[in-house]
Amino acid sequence: MAAYIVFTRERLRDPVAFGAYGEKAGGTLAGHTAKPLAFYGAHETLEGAPIEGAVIVEFPDTAAAKAWYNSPAYQDAVKHRFAGADYRVFITEGL
Repeated sequence: MAAYIVFTRERLRDPVAFGAYGEKAGGTLAGHTAKPLAFYGAHETLEGAPIEGAVIVEFPDTAAAKAWYNSPAYQDAVKHRFAGADYRVFITEGL
């Protein structure tokens, strides 16, 4: 069953650190079966606190999503996101 990692950026704090994340993160998908579905496109908050942007990435299943998220390459990149912005990130299964 397909799984989706959803990233919602709530607040940008350090554009330089976030830029370093942006330079590293995309390349971490190499070698993983992943399909970006949304990447900071136009959005509208209908409920809850507003967000600054969203990313959705599809994986074949939850195990594949976690394998990418926990990979050394992504963990090297994510430290820059942690320094640069506040996010909410979750995995959800598809139908």
